[in-house]
Amino acid sequence: MGLKEFRLLRDFVNRFCGIYFADDSTYVVERRLRERLRQLGIEDFTEYYRYLRYHPNADAELEAAAEVLTTNETYFFREAYQLRAFTDEILPVVRGRALARGSKRLDVWSAGCSSGEEVYTIAMLIDASRLFEGWDVRVFGNDISRRVLRKARGATYSSASFRAMIPDYERYFIDTDEGRQVHPRIRAMCHFGHLNLMNQRRAAIVGRVDVTFCRNVLIYFDDASRRKVLDTIYERLNRGGYLLLGHSESLLQSSTAFEIAQLSTDIVYRRPIPYTELPPRGT
Repeated sequence: MGLKEFRLLRDFVNRFCGIYFADDSTYVVERRLRERLRQLGIEDFTEYYRYLRYHPNADAELEAAAEVLTTNETYFFREAYQLRAFTDEILPVVRGRALARGSKRLDVWSAGCSSGEEVYTIAMLIDASRLFEGWDVRVFGNDISRRVLRKARGATYSSASFRAMIPDYERYFIDTDEGRQVHPRIRAMCHFGHLNLMNQRRAAIVGRVDVTFCRNVLIYFDDASRRKVLDTIYERLNRGGYLLLGHSESLLQSSTAFEIAQLSTDIVYRRPIPYTELPPRGT
């Protein structure tokens, strides 16, 4: 694949889903997409570009291309230090704010959930905290890949997904012939949907949420796409809601409306609460 072909493909995929590759990534992109060409019976990348632009199945193939160009590695209880901050510091605050406005509802969004391990981890942590018994709890996961969403809905996993498993949470799984399956009570808290994060209008299906996990997703995006996704996440968060990024991601060099929230074991981000909605001092 020549540089001209690479840039045509790179820029077209970028406009579709925000993924971006620098010019020195030509070989990586070619290697990852080569199997797509073989399956479609396409000879070269110029023809593949035309397919993405004009073929009736172009949208489905764009999703397939986006999937092979990114890494779907995930597992239960990834980045445990951040999950401790979520359980010990964020959930009690979110609970208090909900009760203050007369609500017993908790909504958490996993933006770019891959095969679902993060979504089920969040649900298990919420259940184990016992802070939300009798509440309406919803954990929503989205991904651009329909293949990984099918796996997420199946909720059955092999040993690779348990590399950071915490023994106290073994009770949330049932052994089956196909693998270990998430307990029905936890599955009932979780919902999955297909979503391209670049589609701001479609993102409204998420509704308003109290916490968003968007971990190891923004690293694939260019600056303009990253800002667009962050604007969408900001809009979906309730006031005072939290955004948790991956360990290698930061908003410190980005201009956003989020404020920094320094926790004991992590730095996270928060949608500010208007001054007029803050409780009086001493309360």
